[in-house]
Amino acid sequence: MNSPTAPGAAHPFETLTPDVVLDALESVGLRGDGRLTALSSYENRVYQVQLEDGAPVVAKFYRPERWSDAQIQEEHDFAAELMAAEIPAVGPLVLNGQTLHRFQDFSFSVSPRRGGRPPELDDGEVLEWIGRFLARIHTVGARRPFVQRPALDVQTFAVEPMQWLLAHDCVPLDVQTLWSKRCQEAIDLIATRADMAGATGQNKTNSSGIRQLRLHGDCHPGNILWTPTDAAASAGPGPHFVDLDDARTGPAVQDLWMLLSGDRQQQTRQLGMLVDGYEQFREFDRLELALIEPLRTLRLIHYSAWLARRWSDPIFPVNFPWFGSSDYWKGQIQMLEDQIEAMSDNPLIV
Repeated sequence: MNSPTAPGAAHPFETLTPDVVLDALESVGLRGDGRLTALSSYENRVYQVQLEDGAPVVAKFYRPERWSDAQIQEEHDFAAELMAAEIPAVGPLVLNGQTLHRFQDFSFSVSPRRGGRPPELDDGEVLEWIGRFLARIHTVGARRPFVQRPALDVQTFAVEPMQWLLAHDCVPLDVQTLWSKRCQEAIDLIATRADMAGATGQNKTNSSGIRQLRLHGDCHPGNILWTPTDAAASAGPGPHFVDLDDARTGPAVQDLWMLLSGDRQQQTRQLGMLVDGYEQFREFDRLELALIEPLRTLRLIHYSAWLARRWSDPIFPVNFPWFGSSDYWKGQIQMLEDQIEAMSDNPLIV
């Protein structure tokens, strides 16, 4: 696979040493005691840092050139709105009157550490609980639009990634024609089934009449920390939503479908529990059920381009050694074919 970065070029994160992390924290009045733990994050660099007073914090250093500072600040402001509404979202601390800071070449933020475990998504009560809080998040998200952050749409999540992968020779020649064909078929079907093209962060609805609002955007189980009801935790029991880094404008169902798994019957049951909880606080538009498979397909196409664009970051070849081979792309072709079939089927019903 050809990399868009010149051979031998150092990645910006290579300069983010432990000393730089500690110096950045000291620049905002926090003194670490030297203990740093790298937390799981590919997009950014995230560290748990033990402070000298004994309280741990989480320092997040944003990937350079991904978001502008204005876009990051809009994420922070959204998190602050959620917390002001007593929704258990984990947002950055206000230090020296602000949440976003600069040190050397990095933008960074500092958040309180929150413990928890992955939610038990086979438990109907847990799904209802999550559904209730998602409705509350969306109630806040619907109050006003994002101005700086983009929308989740076909152009930015499928058309542009496909074109970029082909322009940078990321798809091997032996599978390129078939992958391109299946990708275009999927994109055409998304446009037909969902009519998502043209939705923007400035509009309350897209051309199909489905309401667009500010979302968590990446609400998979790994971004929900669950505190058991019998736990002695200051954050309280239940779900705590973390990592609003992918917050965008889009349909409400985007924050529900990644919590579904298994066969159609299992997904129908899970979705029913989520919606039962959701509708205790906010009406859920059943028209959005037709978007689940198109949204899953958008994520599939976007993911390949995301990996390719990050390939100059040393942690990507180490953690994704299988990416870029003919076998990888053959697997993508099969998944696209599966998604074309899924999008042609009737949507889930709850």
